[in-house]
Amino acid sequence: MPAFARSFKYALKGLRHCLRERNFRFHTALAAYMFGYLIIYDWFTLTRGAWAALILAVAAVLFAEAMNTSLEALVDLVSPGRHPLAAKAKDVGAAAVLVCSIGAVAVGAALLWQPGAFRAMIEYYRAKPLMLLALAGSLTATGLWVFPDWSRKG
Repeated sequence: MPAFARSFKYALKGLRHCLRERNFRFHTALAAYMFGYLIIYDWFTLTRGAWAALILAVAAVLFAEAMNTSLEALVDLVSPGRHPLAAKAKDVGAAAVLVCSIGAVAVGAALLWQPGAFRAMIEYYRAKPLMLLALAGSLTATGLWVFPDWSRKG
């Protein structure tokens, strides 16, 4: 069992590496906001199948992002200098993330395009402006986490 427990330790270490990557943080933040809204508020109506599709779409994007991070590290190891094949490998890895992201957006749009839910959201924030202010603060803090370079003067 200790080897099994160690495998989780290594996986968490890998997750920490992923969270150092801006794009992984970006996708994680978007997913957190989406799932947060879906869990906390009852504006959207989703079936179990819709939940499964959203979860799988988000997992596919995060998986692709993790694999791209892994690929980039491996390419940097074997090709420390500039090489056209190294650039091609990195570009194709980034394209895989883009394809998954577009697919996830399409899944989200298909399942979450519920105009009544958006109207309810607008009415909620219209009736509770302090909650809109809290959302703005949350988005600002999240932006600084995702894009920490914004907070540095250059």
